[in-house]
Amino acid sequence: MARSSESRFGADDARRFYNRMGAAQDSQAFYENAAVDRLLREGRFEEAHEVFELGCGTGRIAARLLRDVLPPGAEYLGVDVSSTMVRLTRERLAEWPDRAEVLQVCGGDEPLPAADASVDRVLSTYVFDLLSDADRAWTLSECHRVLRKGGLLCHAGIAPGEGPITATVSGIWRGLHALSPWLVGGCRPLMLSHQLDSAEWIVSYTQRLSRFAVTSEVLVAEAT
Repeated sequence: MARSSESRFGADDARRFYNRMGAAQDSQAFYENAAVDRLLREGRFEEAHEVFELGCGTGRIAARLLRDVLPPGAEYLGVDVSSTMVRLTRERLAEWPDRAEVLQVCGGDEPLPAADASVDRVLSTYVFDLLSDADRAWTLSECHRVLRKGGLLCHAGIAPGEGPITATVSGIWRGLHALSPWLVGGCRPLMLSHQLDSAEWIVSYTQRLSRFAVTSEVLVAEAT
């Protein structure tokens, strides 16, 4: 029996894909920027003191946080499964050696490298949409574990379109993912807000934004 696409793109696949992609990941900014701008505003990062980024990518957002948004003295910890992305982020954050740390992780069901209730923001942009259902559930539980009560999960990711054009684009995206997750870097449209346990999370903000016919969900949820 053929395996579903859920089982054909795991952490090792993501590592290989994004090791090869490298700095080219920044080319996705044309549709990501509007969602990231909204997320940083709604997530009240100017009030944050300990930020954990799940999937730091090239460090583009981390550098922006440290340079323009976070208060003086706020600390940042970023992780990624890709050694290439870890290297790029470390290079980008070199001017903040006392405030920023970047680690490579294995992914999957590995615990996040942060203590219980130790951070007040978990930031994740275009990561949850490439995780399998099982890995996504595990990672959400880990995000809840590391957040202080009242801390915020701040997510942006590929989402289903709402209008005729954006719905068509997201439908094509799903079709490519079903054909081979490698065609879309493992990502596919989903609404993370629909998958949060109401006993653990209070959704304080959710909105879909479309740029160049690609739709993103912006989500801020408080850990209870």
